[in-house]
Amino acid sequence: MGMSGRTVLKVAVLMGGPSAEREVSLSTGAECAEALRSEGFDVVEVDAGPDLAARLSEVAPDVVFNALHGRFGEDGRVQGLLEWLHLPYTHSGVLASALAMDKERTKLVYRAAGLPVAESLLAKREEIAAKHVMAPPYVVKPYNEGSSVGIYIVNEAANTPPKLAEGAPEVLMVEAFAPGRELTCSMMGDRVLGVTEIVTEGWYDYEAKYAEGGSRHICPADIPQEITELCQDYTARAHEALGCRGVSRTDFRWDDARGAAGLVLLETNTQPGMTPTSLTPEHAEHAGYSFGAFCRWIVEDASCNR
Repeated sequence: MGMSGRTVLKVAVLMGGPSAEREVSLSTGAECAEALRSEGFDVVEVDAGPDLAARLSEVAPDVVFNALHGRFGEDGRVQGLLEWLHLPYTHSGVLASALAMDKERTKLVYRAAGLPVAESLLAKREEIAAKHVMAPPYVVKPYNEGSSVGIYIVNEAANTPPKLAEGAPEVLMVEAFAPGRELTCSMMGDRVLGVTEIVTEGWYDYEAKYAEGGSRHICPADIPQEITELCQDYTARAHEALGCRGVSRTDFRWDDARGAAGLVLLETNTQPGMTPTSLTPEHAEHAGYSFGAFCRWIVEDASCNR
């Protein structure tokens, strides 16, 4: 990587930004910046705005730690800018980021790699609101936003289609509801980490994901060894098929009544949450990495041409 010439590496932590997940990114960024300072790096926090290229030229970091979430930060756009500026950066590159952010195209890649997914389709907002475009139960969600923003569940007994919010996107994903338990597994480079079960009251929504006590993480998940190994195998294959780099996290639903056949992939996150209580840092902790050491590993993995 050729970054060892400088004694203290200067790391720009990119955070905030213009996406719907700005607040989450600000807390992720602050936690990572603090951890990296304690690891001895020279850290500058950068709130990603329209002047980002100029700000980065001014800061002139050795490495950019990407702590952005959602659009712009997670979908290949900022990655393209960093490649253009020749700044080594963390997490996935342009193509993998753009692919993984688009849930429908992610599924095409999964299917081509022989990975199991819930049936889904893209439909216009008007069609979804007019009649059932799929037999209930199903879920309606944006196909290119992160973090459970604007998700509707249409139950089996629902007579009418969902009433979508005014600001709902023009085109949405309609996905067959995958019943069962929520599992997730992370990658750290080419190493697959453990499996966590997320236990929530009701739906694992935006609030539950980030509010205190909204969900419990059981890490490692109390599931049969066969299912743990299958999650790990699928996670590694998804990471590779999408072309991810650095850290990624793949989310699953497991219908335990159906055994191995009940496991489906939902999505792969190329910028998983990075507070000390987030899922991926918990996976790393179980693999022997403190939060600081994990952040250090991510910085040391940074490069261009990802």
